[in-house]
Amino acid sequence: MKQFKGRVLAGGNWKGEAVVSHQGVNTLATFQKSALKNAKQVYASDQNNPDIYEKNITGKALCLPITIGSTTGGLVIQTVCAMKINPAAFLFSQHIDSLAASGIVLARIWENSPVIAIDQLGDEFLNTVKTGDTLEISEDGTVTVL
Repeated sequence: MKQFKGRVLAGGNWKGEAVVSHQGVNTLATFQKSALKNAKQVYASDQNNPDIYEKNITGKALCLPITIGSTTGGLVIQTVCAMKINPAAFLFSQHIDSLAASGIVLARIWENSPVIAIDQLGDEFLNTVKTGDTLEISEDGTVTVL
């Protein structure tokens, strides 16, 4: 068991499975195919990200350094939250980028989404957590790898 403390952007308490990307996650490439098909779950469709490609990320904690890609990133996050097929949490090792932050804030306010976002968890966080690990997230920004 190991704990990490980050900065809370959208808080909540949650326990569940981690999906880990060691590279930036392109939100459009990852979520677009599932959103356009009106799918019930998101299977990451970014073939340039072997860490998460074709993995189910709906209802999981997406552990990542940062999101990358075009300015549609925030809208894509808001859309999958509105569809209720989003990751339960976005856990960033680095500072959250403005596009992901805007999408998460809009999803919380406009879509009443319970999506959680914590950043600044550090590089050691991404080096410790593995896909399939169980995580426990606390309202204060503590993430425990069980």
